[in-house]
Amino acid sequence: MQPIAITGIGLVTPSGIDKRKFWSNIVHGRSVIKKIDRFDASLYESHIAGQVHELDAYSNVSSRLLKKIDLFSHMGLVASEIAITDAKLDLAQENLKRAGIFMGNAIGGWLYAETELRDLYLEGREGVSPFMASAWFPAAPQGQISIHYGIKGYSKTIVADRASSLMAIGYGAKNLLRGKNDFILAGGMEAPVTPYALLCCNTSGCLSSNNDEAETAYRPFDKQRDGFAIAEGAGILILEPQERVKSRGAHVYGNIIGFATTTDGVNRIEPATDGVELARAIKMALDDAGLAQKDIDYICADGAGGLLSDISETKAIKLVFGDYAKKIPISAPKAVFGNMLGACGALDVITTLLAMEHDLIPPTINLKMPDPQCDLDYVPNEARAKVIKNAMVINRGRGGINCVLVLQKP
Repeated sequence: MQPIAITGIGLVTPSGIDKRKFWSNIVHGRSVIKKIDRFDASLYESHIAGQVHELDAYSNVSSRLLKKIDLFSHMGLVASEIAITDAKLDLAQENLKRAGIFMGNAIGGWLYAETELRDLYLEGREGVSPFMASAWFPAAPQGQISIHYGIKGYSKTIVADRASSLMAIGYGAKNLLRGKNDFILAGGMEAPVTPYALLCCNTSGCLSSNNDEAETAYRPFDKQRDGFAIAEGAGILILEPQERVKSRGAHVYGNIIGFATTTDGVNRIEPATDGVELARAIKMALDDAGLAQKDIDYICADGAGGLLSDISETKAIKLVFGDYAKKIPISAPKAVFGNMLGACGALDVITTLLAMEHDLIPPTINLKMPDPQCDLDYVPNEARAKVIKNAMVINRGRGGINCVLVLQKP
């Protein structure tokens, strides 16, 4: 595929909202997973998470609007503003009918929904906010960003579990190649640290229950792993075609040069154990990028920390890369701040772009006792210097959704 440039990044994470602070915490492996303090979660099997604490300091949202939207839309608006500013876009000079918004999330805005449903049962229909209908549903952030900036171009919201935002970014890039938009805001947001959302995540069987050792609970590829810790946050990218980048003289973090997605079609929750369909997505993305296996310098792994997921991801990488698989540095940086579900792909892309920029591979923290079946180079516990020209990002959703994006250093 023709390269699509990433010219701006905006993030809201438990590890920081300023990208320099975020990157410092990632490369030094400073875990921010804690016991949930927003509500009493002690009776949940898993009650740890990555929580955002400094959103108000960066907020561009009025108190009046905050009463009408859920936290995931609020985080999306903040991340979008940071990304637009970072890309040095002057929206007053743009044709906003040619601007698009491609967003992904998995569960929607449950804090707002839970509160209003409680009021419905306690007070009846009169107790429910009229904004309930527009605050919780997955496309709400796309709508709020559109309203806030007056963006009216071709846009889309993707719901594909933990693959949502990576898929949104890939589809956004393909859309630019078709000439439907001049530029796109692409990424995702998630706010699962709420009573009902946490209950749903617990019943999925994907979460770590190592609550007493919260900071080390999320341990991808480790023999003692028992799932991931959830996190809230948002990540937004500005995507632009090459000719526009040249005319603007814009800074480019990296280029999207390949994308593919497949489905296992085996189980409604667990991935296929053989990794075959994930391997096919990896090979398709490589072909789309016009790269050979030995061209990949780094893989940002899905690293869900589950028994089947980590082993099948390892198998898929081996199927595609063969003997070269053991020479590729692979890491799951999200273990530092938690798994953002539908937003994790956007943060994986941002982390990979920063790794390219700094020629430094972020570590997989908490990897003390490697699983013998996960026997690749997962860059355990300490960052590693390396020039990264071409990188791959892998995300997987429940039900066997596989998504792969290939990035190239500008």
